Amino acid sequence: MAARPKLLNDPVYGFIQLRHADFTQVLDHPWVQRLRRISQLGLSHLVYPGAVHNRFHHAVGALHLMQEALDSLREKGVIITEEEYRGACLAILLHDVGHGPFSHALEHSIVRGVHHEEISTLIMNELNAHFNGMLDVAIEIFNDHHPKGFLHDLVSSQLDMDRMDYLRRDSFFTGVTEGHISSERIIRMLNVHEGRLVVEEKGIYSIEKFIISRRLMYWQVYLHKTVLSAEWMMMRILERAGEIARRGTEVWATPALAPFLYEDLDRARFIADPDVLARFCSIDDNDVMCCIKAWQDHEDVVLSELCQRLTERRLFKIELRDQPFDQNDIEERLHSVSEAFGIGMEEASYFVLQDRIDNRAYSTASNGISMLYKDGSVQDVAAASDHLNLSALSMTVERHFLAYPKEIPPRPQ
Repeated sequence: MAARPKLLNDPVYGFIQLRHADFTQVLDHPWVQRLRRISQLGLSHLVYPGAVHNRFHHAVGALHLMQEALDSLREKGVIITEEEYRGACLAILLHDVGHGPFSHALEHSIVRGVHHEEISTLIMNELNAHFNGMLDVAIEIFNDHHPKGFLHDLVSSQLDMDRMDYLRRDSFFTGVTEGHISSERIIRMLNVHEGRLVVEEKGIYSIEKFIISRRLMYWQVYLHKTVLSAEWMMMRILERAGEIARRGTEVWATPALAPFLYEDLDRARFIADPDVLARFCSIDDNDVMCCIKAWQDHEDVVLSELCQRLTERRLFKIELRDQPFDQNDIEERLHSVSEAFGIGMEEASYFVLQDRIDNRAYSTASNGISMLYKDGSVQDVAAASDHLNLSALSMTVERHFLAYPKEIPPRPQ
């Protein structure tokens, strides 16, 4: 008797049917189960207490939307074989499997120069070997090597099932209602034109709301200034722990995390050594937080102070500006921290954080969102929309930030 499809109860969509029973063996693999221990929104729960959902939730939700989208396209006469259906579903299910602890927050803190998409491909290749070629088509679709380009568009584009799920899911768990989108209507409006994904013209208002919602979620959630402060503090903690570990000072760490502190692992080593990938796939949020709790009592003043502040939510004050901060501003903060804490300027640099962030809700590049009209013509949504703000949303907005301990007074304006 064939195995019955599995039902999962999701707080966002209700019951989700796992159409292919053999997908459970992929879901049950330790490298995929690890996503249950990787937070979807990093440290956003320090601002939005409900934002404690994980990457596994998101993967299952994106799979649900993929199944709905493929069904809708089939109903419109788009030819999708069972092999392609399975491949697209597996590709979206595993699209984020390469995320490290706390998702984007520590993407370049554990291994230098390797993006999570590249790690996802490496992991999918390993899983494919383990499951005897089960992921062949999924990998083709994920890397956009499949002849039916619209399948890749459903996995990775400006209107993919990844974005569609994380906007609804993150809106739900944070309570930021501006991020709520009509995913059901958008999916019903999808079609295929010359091999790529398009949206039928009557769906234009849903697409406008989708783009605007994404912009609002970035400033209110993903790039919230308090979240930025916390995540940059965490990055500096890992940087400091690795620095003192590699120069010979003992730094206790979990067995999974220790090699990434004591060894300077870069992209070349990561790709060349399968053992490094396997070790990476054993790290999760728990390893990092366990270490941070332990490092509160470390003899290194910088490491212990940063860890205490993050654990107790004594986060740095953060200033945002449209223009870069003057070097004099930065030097003044460094001197103030050095005097207040009795440490040198090099150590003080761990308490004065500066960088820039940018946000572009939509790009009019070649992989933009195309609207399909009844006469068969296609037009980019930014040109097709009568919403005056949509063109503005395709422009990159850049902000510069400077973060430092709250007890250090800000420079007079």
